[in-house]
Amino acid sequence: MPTPHNNAQKGQIASIVLMPGDPLRAKKIAETYLENVVQFNDVRNMFGYTGTYKGHPISVMGSGMGMPSIGIYSFELFSQYDVKKIIRIGSAGSYQADVKVYDVVLASSAYSESSFAKTAFGYDEDTQVPSPKLNKQLEAAAKKLNIPFKTGTIHSSDVFYRGSEQDISKIIADKHLVCVEMESFALFANARYLGKEAACLLTISDSLVTHEVTSAEERQNSFTKMMEIALQIALEE
Repeated sequence: MPTPHNNAQKGQIASIVLMPGDPLRAKKIAETYLENVVQFNDVRNMFGYTGTYKGHPISVMGSGMGMPSIGIYSFELFSQYDVKKIIRIGSAGSYQADVKVYDVVLASSAYSESSFAKTAFGYDEDTQVPSPKLNKQLEAAAKKLNIPFKTGTIHSSDVFYRGSEQDISKIIADKHLVCVEMESFALFANARYLGKEAACLLTISDSLVTHEVTSAEERQNSFTKMMEIALQIALEE
């Protein structure tokens, strides 16, 4: 049955969902990699598609930006549509000189100052973790495809713009943060609460060290390595 945010019927969404932030990236992934594609959602233009990858069913759907947005969509996918695994595939800003633009990062945990997990579920921890099993599958897939990747704790921030007086270098150092994005802490908290599996693969889109950046078009069309790694998980289901 449809939800206020998703007009899919039950059974239209696969048990594995890839979740980029940008709905146009979801559309691009579906058109590029999947066969027999059916669009299942267009509410608020948050596009979702189901198809097959090498004969195996998989879905892809945008999450929007920020924890409230992915919090809604991932919770409904897990709780209303029998989704077992969600892999966030997104962009991130590097905090470290050796984590460069276009590098792939697999999140080993997500740190946040956010109150999302506390407000939603009473979780007091400032770090949420992905599924160890799913992370191991993604590591194996990357190695099989000969795609290099880095792992580490990522920063899920509630804000994109900070005042110039805000210095977060101590947090970066204390928490050993590799890069920053805005969604995974909430995704991991939802999966924890609902007994599901979640993981996060990121491609570095810009560096807060060197100030190198990629364009919106490059982010939509060129971040292919993390997509190819994530798609391999459908072959194991």
